[in-house]
Amino acid sequence: MLSKPFSQACENNKAPILSVLERVFSGAKHVLEIGSGTGQHAVHFAEHLSHLRWQCSDRAPYIPGIEAWLAEFPRDNLPPCLTLDAIDEKWPSGDFDAAFSANTAHIMSWDMVVRTFEQVGACLQTYGTYALYGPFNYGGLFTSESNFHFDAMLRGKDPQQGIRDFEKVNALAQKAGLKLLEDNTMPANNRLLVWEKTSQEDME
Repeated sequence: MLSKPFSQACENNKAPILSVLERVFSGAKHVLEIGSGTGQHAVHFAEHLSHLRWQCSDRAPYIPGIEAWLAEFPRDNLPPCLTLDAIDEKWPSGDFDAAFSANTAHIMSWDMVVRTFEQVGACLQTYGTYALYGPFNYGGLFTSESNFHFDAMLRGKDPQQGIRDFEKVNALAQKAGLKLLEDNTMPANNRLLVWEKTSQEDME
């Protein structure tokens, strides 16, 4: 049996993230998680947000690890993980009224970040909610010295990675028909951004 992958960061941040999701996803029924990683978030959030159908997704190499978590903590509201790459031409279709992603924007290339917002805007129902967790810069400046060093580490590994500017990310969201609702301060110099998909009337 495959041993489950483990992320200490996921263990540390799952409770603070949940405290926000309990509120912003209170009226949602079906959420798409983009980049489920180890699967730890999925099993934790599915347990505590039992009114939600929590749909995991990630690139093919991560699926076995996610499925190992799902097998150990099976739940009726936690279906099998979908294979999804941000650059895929076709994303999962479904009645998604919520989307969630954690610690993905800074490890994707910028083109993949753009693609993600385009697809989230396309697949979310009107008035659906998108919650994105991770570190962000504001006004082109790092919010902490640790984020400065984290960004340098990321770019040293892959020049296409790096902490994104909030203003640029929010511009992508607006272009995709998403309106910023909240910018939540989180532990370890992270943020939890929350957008709502607007109606066509709202956009005109």
